[in-house]
Amino acid sequence: MLRWIIFIAIYIALGFYVLQALKTVTRYPWVYFTYMGISLIVLLNFIYQFTWGEEAGRVLSRPKSYAFGFLLTIITFKLITIIFLFSEDIFRFLTGSYHKLFGGTKEFSLPERRRFLSLIAMGIAAVPFGALLYGMYRGKYNFKVLKYNLEFDDLPSAFDGFQITQISDVHSGSFDNSKKIEYAIDLINKQKSEVILFTGDMVNNKAEEMVPWKETFSRLKAKGGKFSILGNHDYGDYVTWETEELKSENLEDLKNLQKEIGFDLLLNESRYLQKGDDRIALVGVENWGRGGFKKAGDLGKATESISKDDFKIVMSHDPSHWEDVIIDDDYHYHLTLSGHTHGMQFGIEIPGWVKWSPVKWRYKYWAGIYKEMGQYINVNRGFGFLGYPGRVGIWPEITVITLKRKPLT
Repeated sequence: MLRWIIFIAIYIALGFYVLQALKTVTRYPWVYFTYMGISLIVLLNFIYQFTWGEEAGRVLSRPKSYAFGFLLTIITFKLITIIFLFSEDIFRFLTGSYHKLFGGTKEFSLPERRRFLSLIAMGIAAVPFGALLYGMYRGKYNFKVLKYNLEFDDLPSAFDGFQITQISDVHSGSFDNSKKIEYAIDLINKQKSEVILFTGDMVNNKAEEMVPWKETFSRLKAKGGKFSILGNHDYGDYVTWETEELKSENLEDLKNLQKEIGFDLLLNESRYLQKGDDRIALVGVENWGRGGFKKAGDLGKATESISKDDFKIVMSHDPSHWEDVIIDDDYHYHLTLSGHTHGMQFGIEIPGWVKWSPVKWRYKYWAGIYKEMGQYINVNRGFGFLGYPGRVGIWPEITVITLKRKPLT
């Protein structure tokens, strides 16, 4: 309760601070009341969803995501505006103090706010405000196909040109537009890859979230097969279950759903992909994450039935597994496919110039292709979204990777 009181007090204080900028910019009372009304509605909705809503607590339901998204949008606008206002207030205070001490002024008074600075502050704050709203309205379904060619000295010759489509972090519990999801499924099928590999987080919390989308995802086609693994959200760890039996049933339901969709779910297991007399090993580990994330992944168990000399592709949801375990293993893993980070669903990417997101402070490998010790990893930016119900700058991703045999020189 104390945390709620502190949060509400800070939120209201920020709101009144920004109101001063509005009063400097315009004299129309309806503008003030509209601003205060929207701020109050957003706050009350957030409090309701996270305390008395249908799924209060840790469960990341769709109403809670939107409550958080609108709150984030409003707070971002306020904070950026306040940065400018506070800077001006420091100057006003110093000016008033100087006039009081050295200017012969009997009473201390602050100079009036400058209208043009308030306009600049609110204009700049409007940019991320608009971007966050756009991300919630359209950015979350702005699917991008990213293509990579990766060369290997020891790729079996029959697999030269072998094409893989990777998707990750579906988070079906967040979807709210069936036509956009159908479009994305068609886009995946248009790539005509040999295999489709899904690297975890099919749901936010419960298997039932995937049921409405089962038929849509069953339309995914790949002549070489569809393979999947589990991500941290698939285990139901973020739900308060009445019994452990219900939690176990939920996981079994999700496993069965994946099979019904047509995925071969790899639970610390491996498969061979065959082309003629050549083959490559596909290794699928359960979730293994650094810190407080589940460590169900067992690389040793997953590779029991393959050879050290095999060409190997690993599916592991969390890229920290690659960084902490896989690249230092006795086996050489040519390519690892991960997801998990979502690229934080927010950032700036201009190919060949800049790639930035706040998530880089948490994960060294957070989006795209990386190479260390002769081994590659692709960190998929995610198909769906979670928490903030949108994407800004870091768009939903369908990865297409073509394996190439490096020519002899």
